Amino acid sequence: MKPTFHTCRLSNGLRIIHEERDSEVMYCGYVMGVGTRHEAAAESGMAHFIEHMTFKGTKHRRAWQISNGLERVGGELNAFTNKQETVYCATVLQPDFRRAVDLLTDIVFHSTYPQAEIDREVEVICDEIDSYKDSPGEIIFDEFEEILFPGADLGRDILGDAQRLRSYTTDDALRFTARHYRPDNAVFYAYGRTDFRRLVGWLQGMFGLKPEPITENCDETGIFRLPEKPDLLPEAPAGREIFRDKGTHQAHVLLGCTAYGGCHPRRYAMMLLSNLLGGPGMNARLNMLLRERAGLVYTVESNYSAYVDVGVWSVYFGCDAHDVSRCVRMVRRELQRCAESPLSPRQLAAAKQQLIGQIGIAQEQHESHAITMGKAYARYGLRRDPATLAERIQALTAEEVQCAAAEIFRPERLTLLAYRTPASR
Repeated sequence: MKPTFHTCRLSNGLRIIHEERDSEVMYCGYVMGVGTRHEAAAESGMAHFIEHMTFKGTKHRRAWQISNGLERVGGELNAFTNKQETVYCATVLQPDFRRAVDLLTDIVFHSTYPQAEIDREVEVICDEIDSYKDSPGEIIFDEFEEILFPGADLGRDILGDAQRLRSYTTDDALRFTARHYRPDNAVFYAYGRTDFRRLVGWLQGMFGLKPEPITENCDETGIFRLPEKPDLLPEAPAGREIFRDKGTHQAHVLLGCTAYGGCHPRRYAMMLLSNLLGGPGMNARLNMLLRERAGLVYTVESNYSAYVDVGVWSVYFGCDAHDVSRCVRMVRRELQRCAESPLSPRQLAAAKQQLIGQIGIAQEQHESHAITMGKAYARYGLRRDPATLAERIQALTAEEVQCAAAEIFRPERLTLLAYRTPASR
């Protein structure tokens, strides 16, 4: 049974999407079309900085009123920033839904960013940066994207630089949010049982808009600028091998390159390939090869992230320093196998069934499903329906999957980044 969606756009440009679900729990939030890639060079870390400061006071609420606004009725309020967007999300029981809508709208569009709160919170962010630097298995992903996108917005890390963060002021925050925290650069999403017209009326009132007739289920293009030629594969920098000396007991290794963006027709083949190689299943090819058979790694995973215009694909694993070269050779051989030999009908059917099953199970993680729905509508104007996604995956052919592997996994496109101890040279 396909889900029922309601969508509309207010006169101030705000897009709204609601998926019906018979539950006493409501999931809702704002997806803002601003992330690290929208910062100017002198605004490093600003998007994430604003996310923190949005909870520190508005024209109508003090910080303690925000922190208690939903928690005192058992609800949750949270936020996160990535390279492409900032998301503010809430989970509440159905009777408290309007309370959540009001609080979210207030903090997103009416925050004041008081300097005293900035001075306190910036030290929290700097502690977060220090903690992150102590996690080589995380920081390696940021350095990898810096290598893939040298000097570009996608190459900057989300947290920013501590020294620059300490220089930010209330005026800096207000200038940044005036550019990006606009209704026409936002999507409000809701997942659960509610009257859509009542929700629209609430939001119209909160923005001071006159009640107007609702045109539901209007076609949208998203709040991001889509690529003019979505079927082009973005160029990758020439592949190279980079080794960093780190004081870590274990070596951390990434091998990958740029891949298809979120509008590319082969993105579904890339999803299946990545899951086949190193998805969460214990039967993933690289897990069977490197861990179960060779006993060389504890964890190995394949990751595919699709931004609107470009994607990033990589294999990550951790191993003993003296096993790096052997593991890399084994991974490269498996990639070559995917590029040169099509999946058999049985292998293809099994790969499809596993991926579709994982998507179906993930749908039951309701908060994650709601956020993904909001992000898909914000990025592409799409109503994310797992059944439609399953149909796209089922339609894949072995030739399409092999073509994607042959195009993405070309040896000259692959970059290797490894953290290891000096003694392992």
